[in-house]
Amino acid sequence: MASNQPAPEAPSPFRTDSFGDDGRTWEEWNPTEESIRPVRGRHRVAKQRGLARSSTVLGVGVIAAVGAGGMATAQSKPPVSISLPDSIADNLPDAKSLPGVGAFMSGDSDSDSDHETVAASSPLTTAGITAAEAEGGATDAGEALRARILQQAEQQQAGADAEAKAAQEKAAAEAAAAQAAKQQSAAEAEAVAEKKAAEEAAKKKAEAERLAKLAASYAVPTSSYYISSTFGQAGSMWSSGYHTGLDFAAPTGTPVKAVHSGTVKSAGYSGSYGYRTVLELDDGTEVWYCHQSSMDVVAGQKVTTGQTIGRVGATGNVTGAHLHLEVHTADGAGIDPMAWLRGKGLTI
Repeated sequence: MASNQPAPEAPSPFRTDSFGDDGRTWEEWNPTEESIRPVRGRHRVAKQRGLARSSTVLGVGVIAAVGAGGMATAQSKPPVSISLPDSIADNLPDAKSLPGVGAFMSGDSDSDSDHETVAASSPLTTAGITAAEAEGGATDAGEALRARILQQAEQQQAGADAEAKAAQEKAAAEAAAAQAAKQQSAAEAEAVAEKKAAEEAAKKKAEAERLAKLAASYAVPTSSYYISSTFGQAGSMWSSGYHTGLDFAAPTGTPVKAVHSGTVKSAGYSGSYGYRTVLELDDGTEVWYCHQSSMDVVAGQKVTTGQTIGRVGATGNVTGAHLHLEVHTADGAGIDPMAWLRGKGLTI
C-alpha cells in the first residue's frame, strides 16, 4: 500500500554557509564522484566527461598554437591565468612534451630569460630565405627579399649598361670602318688620279722623245722659204680644181733636201710638175719634189735624211720659183704634207 508521506530527501552535496537577503540558502559546491551523477528530468546537465575531453583538446590546441606561431606580440602582453578543474588539469599532457612548446618552457629564470632573448632576436619566420642567404647572414625574410630585388635590379641595370656600351662600341666601330673605307676610297681615288697623271706625263714624255727622235731622223725639205699655197686650197690654177700639195716659195737654186732616208724611185721631167724627184721611204710612203731647176740624184739611188737631192726652180706649170711638195701613202692616196711633216716632229 502506497504511503502518502513524501520520500526522504537525499543528502545534499551543497554545504550551507550563509543565507542571502531573499532567505535562500547558499552552499559550496564540492564535486565528488557521487555528486556528478546525471540528474533525471527534462533539464539534464551535460556529462562532465565530455566537457573534460573538449576542454583538454581546446587547451592543447591553444598551447600548441601559441608555441608554433611564435607570435612576438604575445611577449609584450601580460600573462593570463587559466583555471581548470583538477580533474581536467590532471588529464592534460606535460606542456614541455608538446612539439614546438617545450622550447618555451623552462624551470629556472635564467633559462627563461635566455629563451626570451633568443625568441626576441630570432626572426618570426625564415620562409623565402635561401641557404646561401642564410650562410651570408640574412635572417629576415623581408630583408632577404629586398636584397634579392635590389640584386636583380642591379643585374638588370648592369645588363642594360652592357648592352648600351656594346651598342656604342658597335656604332663607333661601324663609324670607324666607314671613315676608314671613305679614307681608303679617297686614297684609292687619289692614287688612281696620280697614276693617270703619271701615265699621261709618261705618254707626253714618250711622245716628245719619239718626236725628237723623228725630228732627228727627218728634215725640212728646204730653207729660206715661206708657205705660199696649202693642201686642198681651191683655185682655177690647178687642173684638179684644188691644190694637191704644199708650196715652199724660195729663191731659185735653194737646195732641196731629202726629208728622210729612202730610195729614189724616179727622177726626171714630168709635164706640169717640171723636174720631179720621187723618194720612196721604207714604209712605202712617196715624197714628190716638183718644179726643181736641177736634180742631183738618179733612180735607184739610196739617200739619207738631209741629203741634197736637187735645187728650187720654176719648171712646169708655175707662176714663180718654189718647191711643190706632195706626200702619197703606200696605196697612192695624197695626204696633207704639212700635217705629215708636223707628225714627224718638224716645225713648218
